[in-house]
Amino acid sequence: MGFQTEFNSVCKFKSEQELYELLEYGRGKMVKSGFRVFPTGQKVIAYTPDNRAIAIVKIMSSIAEINFQGEEVTEVEMVLVRKLNEEESRVQTALAYEMFFGEQA
Repeated sequence: MGFQTEFNSVCKFKSEQELYELLEYGRGKMVKSGFRVFPTGQKVIAYTPDNRAIAIVKIMSSIAEINFQGEEVTEVEMVLVRKLNEEESRVQTALAYEMFFGEQA
């Protein structure tokens, strides 16, 4: 049992539903496997499941726990600051591939 830090691609959504809720309602949450440390109170870039930068979000809370199935999970709640425009998204996506995701196909 240990914590992993998530300061890089902190808001890479794995679920389209979680991303939809954030963009539609201005608030949302995502659940990540394992115990992780998220930068609560900071603004970060949110990425779609296909690694495209889409928005700036502010991390409101991060709760690491063992769920009823015995799995280590971290739930992160966030608010939408604003969606990125096309140019911002293109630049942030390119930087993320160079820094975090590896080479773009």
